[in-house]
Amino acid sequence: MTIEMVELDELMARRNGSVNPAKFVDEEFELHSIPAFDAGRPDIVNGGQIGSSKQVVQPNDVMISKIIPHIRRASVVGASSGRRQIASGEWIVFRSERVFPNYLRQVLVSDDFNAKFMNTVAGVGGSLLRARPAEVAKIKIPLPPLPEQRRIAAILDKADALRAKRREAIAKLDQLLQSVFLEMFGATLEATTSVAELAPSAGAIRTGPFGSQLLHSEFVDHGIAVLGIDNAVSNTFAWAKPRFITEEKYSQLSRYRVNPGDVLITIMGTCGRCAVVPNDIPTAINTKHLCCISIDRTRCEPEFLHSYFLLHPVARNYLESRAKGAIMAGLNMGIIKELPVALPLIEKQRHFVSIKKSLGRQLEQALTQENRFDELFAGLQQHAFAGTL
Repeated sequence: MTIEMVELDELMARRNGSVNPAKFVDEEFELHSIPAFDAGRPDIVNGGQIGSSKQVVQPNDVMISKIIPHIRRASVVGASSGRRQIASGEWIVFRSERVFPNYLRQVLVSDDFNAKFMNTVAGVGGSLLRARPAEVAKIKIPLPPLPEQRRIAAILDKADALRAKRREAIAKLDQLLQSVFLEMFGATLEATTSVAELAPSAGAIRTGPFGSQLLHSEFVDHGIAVLGIDNAVSNTFAWAKPRFITEEKYSQLSRYRVNPGDVLITIMGTCGRCAVVPNDIPTAINTKHLCCISIDRTRCEPEFLHSYFLLHPVARNYLESRAKGAIMAGLNMGIIKELPVALPLIEKQRHFVSIKKSLGRQLEQALTQENRFDELFAGLQQHAFAGTL
């Protein structure tokens, strides 16, 4: 089948109008914002609560977010609920009788389209990155006849639904671990010790080298690994951006060595994230952005302390009360040392750790399957949009 290639300019909404909801204080609007998309449904909001003019949208409009474009946000406006439907200016809106809405949404989140979409971006980074609508309009997409669009959309939507179920299963495994932890330990709100008292020796709690002790210019391509925020930011240990120092430099900084079973907690940038250092860690040190905790393992299990930091109400209340700013930007080694710990018996900790490891193995299998599903789905998209499905 020969598939027509069409510029998105031909499908963009024209003269869709705007409205200032503040002029209709008591009217309920259906608001399609970026946060609403992330929450999975539009907001129902009184006009008096909406601070600026919005574009008017209608059922079956297809929208793609121009902000932070590497996050693939594309949506179809649903059936009318009787309220006026409006959208923030961060959406580029498409409206055409030539396109089946769910087909276009699938195109807009595909790998091939996203690569082209990213080439339309302007801005200095982060939340300031935006796709430029005038450049997006020049992107060509495959547009088969409407019956074929419906067939393709039906196949891809069913495959997408399977992927969504896989993501739900993964989320439930995370929720199950949280529930188990809180059931076993969450009711004990009286601290019996502190992080400092769990350290077996002086220097067992440390941050990395400061200032001139380690300059960015001293990083090399190979050598001794240097761990930073990105190795713990997902709340599990992960290799990320490679950073190394020479053996000679390491000899000066060996007191900052990271050991298997150490607990890392981020204290700068995105603070309060933590990870347990794996047993197969090569020789490595941590940066000043991490507090590294070696604990007395006859009293406390690293995996217990990891979950304690993230889940226990005593730890969460302590960290949040001492945080400065919305992203917990005020932690330091002193705060970590003083963190109160409601420490259960080591046997109970070890029972929890065995459950955690079992769930971890299930989660690892589920994530492997999810990655495989994503690969298969990407291949399915390629065939669909090439006309060979």
